[in-house]
Amino acid sequence: MEVILKEKEAGDWVYRGEGAANLVLSYIGSSPTFIGKVMRIRKASRNDSLTEISTSPSALTAQERYLWKDVDELISSPDNEIASQLFVLHVMKPLLGSKFVDAGMHVQVTRGFFELVEKNVILQRPAWRVDTAQVDMRCDYVLVMSDHSLFDHGNLESSPCISVEIKPKCGFLPVSRFVSEETAIKKRVTRFEMHQALKLNQGEISLPSEYNPLDLFSGSKERIHKAIKDLFTTPQNNFRVFMNGSLIFGGLGGGAEDTNLCIAKAFEGALKSIVQGDDGLCTENFLTLVAEAAHNSGVLDRLLEVQKLDDVDIEGAIHAYYDITHQQCMVCTELNKDQMKTYAPLHSASLDESLKIVKDYLIAATSKDCSLMICFRPGKEVNLGSAWNNVYLESTKQTFDFKVGTALHF
Repeated sequence: MEVILKEKEAGDWVYRGEGAANLVLSYIGSSPTFIGKVMRIRKASRNDSLTEISTSPSALTAQERYLWKDVDELISSPDNEIASQLFVLHVMKPLLGSKFVDAGMHVQVTRGFFELVEKNVILQRPAWRVDTAQVDMRCDYVLVMSDHSLFDHGNLESSPCISVEIKPKCGFLPVSRFVSEETAIKKRVTRFEMHQALKLNQGEISLPSEYNPLDLFSGSKERIHKAIKDLFTTPQNNFRVFMNGSLIFGGLGGGAEDTNLCIAKAFEGALKSIVQGDDGLCTENFLTLVAEAAHNSGVLDRLLEVQKLDDVDIEGAIHAYYDITHQQCMVCTELNKDQMKTYAPLHSASLDESLKIVKDYLIAATSKDCSLMICFRPGKEVNLGSAWNNVYLESTKQTFDFKVGTALHF
């Protein structure tokens, strides 16, 4: 942590948004170190005491340290935030690929920096967020990472960019023999569709989404295009679009309403500055652009490969978990003798095999709950020597540079 952000630098960071655990700020200053970056600042509940912080030598439990014993930096992490960043760096990045994952870097900050940031952003924050949480003054660092809604070192005035955020969800149906007869529906119906049915039943949504993750991960351009169109029709919290880093479609924080005529018209108008097309066709051309880039980038194939590390399903992984923790398997206590025979191979596996099953399950679970960011800017022509990927939109005769990133959620 050679760089230390002090009070005088606080004005270079502006509010972008926030979730339950973190504030997100984007950089508007001129330092080459931070251009094209966003900052994640940990929040603390206003009911928490801000005078004490844990001094535990590791944020991980004894079982977690045993599970990840091969990753020395991870098991000695004194803080959950640091542990999450190191998990991305040492576990997820090698699997998903360095061009798709930025683990970020921790940068030291002063208390004065935090205090001025808190003051500067309070009017931009939703009132209910302000009432429940504030900047965690106990922390002395922030996580800085690439802003996937912008091109690095780009000049926004001369080269506008548009980006889309997609939460793809799980892209395959389990085939594990450890899935029981009672839950065999998992082999026919996607987890996303089952969650949609639950949300509809609980009144969280008015209509289920037509989006099917199997379409997005199919490898077929036609089915990927269908998936993108379905996400646009019912974005919920799975599809958002940004223009020069500012949200122009979808919801902030929670889900967005279904795309009605008014929303579609406003979005069409916003697109005209970057995507060509007759009235009503800019949106269709943009969705085609997204589908082409998603297909050509290879990120979906890479992500699906990591998701499929879960080859035994939770119904198999739970048995391996009990074995590595040396506890009696509580699942087996509820099974009859014939059912227990199905899971006997798991309990006769070696310790290393059990560890691999549990680690693969957790890695796959992380990859099933991530966001894809695809950022575009108009290009002059296809340039095979460019640092960026290119996609040619046949319908408008336009060429776009694009880059793809992933955001992993914890």
